Amino acid sequence: MLGLNKKDVTLLTFVAVLALFAPFILNPFPEGSAMAQFNAGYPDLMQRFAIFGIFAIGFNLLFGLTGYLSFGHAAFLGIGSYAVVWMYKLLDYNVLWGLPLAVVISGIFALGIGYVSLRRSGIYFSILTLAFAQMMFAISYSDLLGRFVGTTITNGETGLQVYTSDPQILLGANEPNTPHLFGLVMNNSFFLEVGAWQFTFNVGYYFSAIVMLVMFYLSVRIFRSPFGLMLRAIKSNNTRMSYTGLNPRPYTLAVFVISGMYAGLAGGLMAAMDPLAGAERMQWTASGEVVLMTILGGTGTLIGPVLGAGFIKYFENIFSKINDNVLHQWFSFMPDGLEDAMVFIVHPFIGKGWHLTLGILFMLVVIFLPGGLVEGGQRLAAWIRSKRGGAEENTKSSTEPAE
Repeated sequence: MLGLNKKDVTLLTFVAVLALFAPFILNPFPEGSAMAQFNAGYPDLMQRFAIFGIFAIGFNLLFGLTGYLSFGHAAFLGIGSYAVVWMYKLLDYNVLWGLPLAVVISGIFALGIGYVSLRRSGIYFSILTLAFAQMMFAISYSDLLGRFVGTTITNGETGLQVYTSDPQILLGANEPNTPHLFGLVMNNSFFLEVGAWQFTFNVGYYFSAIVMLVMFYLSVRIFRSPFGLMLRAIKSNNTRMSYTGLNPRPYTLAVFVISGMYAGLAGGLMAAMDPLAGAERMQWTASGEVVLMTILGGTGTLIGPVLGAGFIKYFENIFSKINDNVLHQWFSFMPDGLEDAMVFIVHPFIGKGWHLTLGILFMLVVIFLPGGLVEGGQRLAAWIRSKRGGAEENTKSSTEPAE
């Protein structure tokens, strides 16, 4: 089916079900309850799950298959955002024009950066990609290119946005003045209330989720292709592969460009959700974040980057919003002195200190689950199967007649 084996079809179906029912899965607690703080079924966060899932899937193609660790992938994320906003300024708000341009422009930049960076490997490659990304950040933040051509390109530290004075030559009289897909506005939401639960169905999220599923499918095909097998050989022993007479550089450059195009698409989708592009999307912290997503989810696995992206974005958006008032509500059943003590203990790990919690969790995963969250799921599944098998053997032995 679709060129996939049975196992991959099952995995793709699982990801599709998660994406389709995200508004239900991410809102498990009734509104107004003490645990409603952990609900994540609102549009902005769900869109981030899908967009950064695409970003991490593309990065995993490079890092997971070849072992080349790039610290500069945020440059392509920013390039994709700038490309889409420029299409808004020149044509209209239809996201169809901007997203293909984001992929193409990001691919061109990835070709140039990869051609130079891939002349080195290991830590030298990582430092080169980081240097290029910081150069792109500095150029965008200062709008250096705009100074040369006599007009703004990135609009500097203010960021690139759409103004009423922009050409928008395809903008019709009845067209929405916000990102849309042939009139289907990205930020429109539909609400469904079932008892104490409220579910949000957002157009932008489902558009991003569909794109993520397509990109996930393409990544599976790359993983299972002869091209993917060559990339694994490069990761396994690059020197030995060179001795066979095969030049690994075209393969690594090709996957670097593909990975950059994934990042550009993710950046374009960010601009499709919010028509603004700024240099902050190119910062080294964004590049480091996608590295954490991939390692946390499971490097070299298919679904790992998606899980890692969702995990980190969940902590960033949910745990960072928990404050002392919420903690007092949680521990209100305790005596006053003990309640204040518990709030004092937990306080450094939430709110502005959510990075500390994420760091501890990341350490635990790396130490005890080197394969990331995917390895944790595999261990759990193996434990359940062993328990189930033991129970079946006990039942069988108890029903056999004694000799």
